[in-house]
Amino acid sequence: MDPYEEGKRKYLSPLDKKEAEPLTSVEAFVKVPVETIEQDMVVNEPLFPIASLLEHLTELRKQMIKGLIVFILFFIIVFSTINIWFPYVTRGHSLIILGPLEVVKFYMTISTTLAFGLSLPFLVHFLWSFVKPGLKEEESRFLGLYAPVMLVLFLLGVAFGYFIVNPLSYSFLVRIGSTNFDVMVSASEYMHFLVMTTVPLGLLFELPIVALFLSSIGILTAESMKKIRGWSYIGMGVGSALITPPDFISQLLVLIPMIILYEISIYLVKRIERKQIESTA
Repeated sequence: MDPYEEGKRKYLSPLDKKEAEPLTSVEAFVKVPVETIEQDMVVNEPLFPIASLLEHLTELRKQMIKGLIVFILFFIIVFSTINIWFPYVTRGHSLIILGPLEVVKFYMTISTTLAFGLSLPFLVHFLWSFVKPGLKEEESRFLGLYAPVMLVLFLLGVAFGYFIVNPLSYSFLVRIGSTNFDVMVSASEYMHFLVMTTVPLGLLFELPIVALFLSSIGILTAESMKKIRGWSYIGMGVGSALITPPDFISQLLVLIPMIILYEISIYLVKRIERKQIESTA
C-alpha cells in the first residue's frame, strides 16, 4: 500500500505544505496590524459630523424662514399702498399699458422689487447671524463694523441714480426719440429703466468697502491698485456702458462717481496700511 496514497497518507512529504488552520476571531483581530485598523477608522470617519451638519442646516432654515416672513410682510405693505406712492415713482410721466394682464404683471413686479429692497437690510442681518460663528476674528470684526456703512453706501448709490442719473438720461433719450417718433413709454419699460439706473449704482457705491475688506485679509494693497489704475478705468468705462442705457450722458454720470470711489478706495487702503505699520512698530 502506498503510504502517500491520497486520503491514506501516514507520512508527510517534505514537499507538502502544511495547511494553515483557520484563525479564531480573537487571533484574527490580533494579527491585523494596528496601522490597518487605524487607516480603516480614518477612511470610514465622515468628513463632517452628522450632528453638526444637521445643526447648521437647521439654523440656516431658521434664518431663511425669518427672511421670507419679512419679505412677505413688506410685499403686502407695498402692494396694498401702491396707489399712494406710485405717482412719486413715475414723476408725472404718461405711461401706457399694452394689455389687461400686464397691469397685474406690472404691479407684482414692482411690488416684488421694492419689497426685496426694503427687506434687504433684514436679510443681510439674518445672513450675518448665520455666518458669524464660522468667521475668523478679523473678518467678523470687519463685517460687524462696516455692515451699517455698506447699507448707507447702497442707499446713497440708489438715491444718486434716482435723483440724478435716471431723470437726466430719461429726458435725454425721450428728447432724441421725439425728433422722429411719437414716444409712448410702457409702464414695464419705465420700471425696467428705473431699476437699471438705480440698483447697479447702489452696488457700485460698495467699492470702498470691498477694497477695505480685501486689504484687511491681505489680498489688495494701495500700491497694486495704483499700478492697475489705467486698466481699472478702462474696466469702469466698459462696466458703465453695460449697466446704463445706451447714451453718453448716463455713462458719463456713472463713470465719474466710479472713478472718484476708486480713488477714495486707494486713499482708505493706504491709510489702513499706515496704521498697521504704526501699530507693529
